[in-house]
Amino acid sequence: MLHPATAHFAMVLPIVASVFGLIYLFTKTEGMSKISSRTTLFAALAMIGVWYTGNEAGPQIYDYLSVQGKAELVEHKTLGLYLAIAIGIIALLKMAGCKLKNFMLEALAVVLLLAVTATTFLQGKMGGELVYNYGMPFKSYMIEKKLKKASVNAGQTEESDEKVEYYEDAIDEINSLSKKVDKIYGNSEVQAKDKE
Repeated sequence: MLHPATAHFAMVLPIVASVFGLIYLFTKTEGMSKISSRTTLFAALAMIGVWYTGNEAGPQIYDYLSVQGKAELVEHKTLGLYLAIAIGIIALLKMAGCKLKNFMLEALAVVLLLAVTATTFLQGKMGGELVYNYGMPFKSYMIEKKLKKASVNAGQTEESDEKVEYYEDAIDEINSLSKKVDKIYGNSEVQAKDKE
């Protein structure tokens, strides 16, 4: 999954572009105009790239999340799209201002970039919550769900063999789920070490 690796670029590059943009606002030099325009363009490309990788990664984990996790994932995806569009437009404004030597257009782009950068922190917070509040525990959530179902089914029968069968089925489903999750996160090496 490429999304976790690319997300860091989308967090850092808008900050770098914002810093260079602020320096440009104070110095108003042509060289700093070009540097801040290029870093804004790189930030936009990073944001578009991270939205794309997130779009690929989201469906892989969606079914394993709780209802709240699914809702947060959809919000995270939507905000990512808006950020990618916004920073793309900002990069175009900044590049146009640089080419036309229009300070006001560049200043507008820098102010908008600062707003997008602040919103990127919110997006990063949401991504962190997905991983730590919903992503890590989702395996436990699914295990609990399977065991509760087995417990309900076992409670509805008097046959000991049937009760055991319900729990064995639950364990098989949990093992299958665990393999799917480990495959998504690339944890096949962890599984191999656990077997040793």
